[in-house]
Amino acid sequence: MVMLDVSEWIMVILAAFIIGLGKAGVKGLDMFTVTLMAIAFGGKSSTGIVLPLLCLADIAAVSYYNRHAQWKYFRKLVPWMVVGILFGVFIGKDMDEAIFRKVMAVIVLLTILIVLVMEYRPSKKVPEGSFFVVATGISAGFTTMIGNLAGAFANLYFLGMQVPKNAFIGTSAWIFLCMNLFKLPFQLFYWENINMATLKIDAWLIPAVAIGFVIGIRIVKRVEDGQYRKLVILLTLAGSLMMLLKR
Repeated sequence: MVMLDVSEWIMVILAAFIIGLGKAGVKGLDMFTVTLMAIAFGGKSSTGIVLPLLCLADIAAVSYYNRHAQWKYFRKLVPWMVVGILFGVFIGKDMDEAIFRKVMAVIVLLTILIVLVMEYRPSKKVPEGSFFVVATGISAGFTTMIGNLAGAFANLYFLGMQVPKNAFIGTSAWIFLCMNLFKLPFQLFYWENINMATLKIDAWLIPAVAIGFVIGIRIVKRVEDGQYRKLVILLTLAGSLMMLLKR
């Protein structure tokens, strides 16, 4: 089992708690999790620890929010995410850790730019062309494979389509359950960064994920639809800046 000091365990437990919050619907927290885990385990290695926890939290999210899923968004986004994941599988396998950090920094900067452009663009019309779904889908797939960062780009898609709060959470729950399960064999057998040692760490972190999920549900219930969009944008920007400063 990987040896961690007290401060690292605090960061890792906090990261697991945030995973629960995020999957319960407090969107925009992905980069906080990625940053904390990367500090403790390294950028690339941490993805193998995070993924099983994401899968468990996705199952809980689907169980709770299933009735709110809107399948038309699922069908549009998922095929392009698969393309992005497959691209990330082969690009990321032998990527040097220093290069990995630079790629993640570019992704963070791009996310900040897109969020700001979308929020302050003159027209608030829903994007109707296929380019938006293709671009966000491939970006989400690629970033979820190399760093579990698809949430930021998926958030951009749902924000752009002006999807209501519960439909946003329910649809994304199904999308990420399917995509994270799809990623699992690649990380297990091809990247080989999931093993008994990482799974033992995950076992210790499951209670923190569960507590985060329960608290997250209570938070989401208190946030009105009109305020939810602002909360997602704020957390996405805050997480992006935190990760960028960490780099």
